[in-house]
Amino acid sequence: MGLRQLTLNASDSVLAPTLRIKELEERMDSMHTALICALNQLLDLKDLNTGFHSTRLAEWAVRVAQEMGMDESSLHNLEVAALLHDIGKMGIPDSILQKPARLTADEYDVMKKHPEYGWGAIRLFPTMERASLFILHHHEGYDGKGYPAGLRGSEIPVGSRIVSVIDSFDAMVSSRPYRKGLPFEEAMRRLKDASGTQFDPAVVQCFTRIARPEMENVFAATGTTSAVVI
Repeated sequence: MGLRQLTLNASDSVLAPTLRIKELEERMDSMHTALICALNQLLDLKDLNTGFHSTRLAEWAVRVAQEMGMDESSLHNLEVAALLHDIGKMGIPDSILQKPARLTADEYDVMKKHPEYGWGAIRLFPTMERASLFILHHHEGYDGKGYPAGLRGSEIPVGSRIVSVIDSFDAMVSSRPYRKGLPFEEAMRRLKDASGTQFDPAVVQCFTRIARPEMENVFAATGTTSAVVI
């Protein structure tokens, strides 16, 4: 066997494990994506993805994060959190989730458990620990009056602050059994009014710049209008 052949064989022996590792990484990434899609589909089946499609909300979340300078490694975790932030509602009784009226104080206390339920489930998946923290804290208030931990300002993970704004906007413009969705401008006014108290002002500002020019097309895709009557 010549020197050239020996060199080629040695190269093959080095490359083979590297290629196998790359193949395994690609398979893990594929399984990770499939898992997120499956969980998101469960939310659809449970009728928990109301309003705009969750992928649109996730897209907005990532764009807001990019504009705010979030590091690249956190963007995927944010996207996962935006897609699955309500996964914990699968642990809330349908009698509360589907109630065609406002919740009582006791029912609202039960509903407020859903971020913890979501965190408890998602944190068990490898590589999703950071996303689970974004889910856990997406109902914290910028002024410290939110839940579950009463964090305030920069104590709240920035991913949670982003999801909070976009999720609240979606809730305001989406119709519920006991009320119709708000018009776009009214929802934006309420976001601005709560800027600095419930919401991070920087996130509200970024989201407004991104959402405003796209809103007519988004409402049209949902079969409604940006001027829904209250």
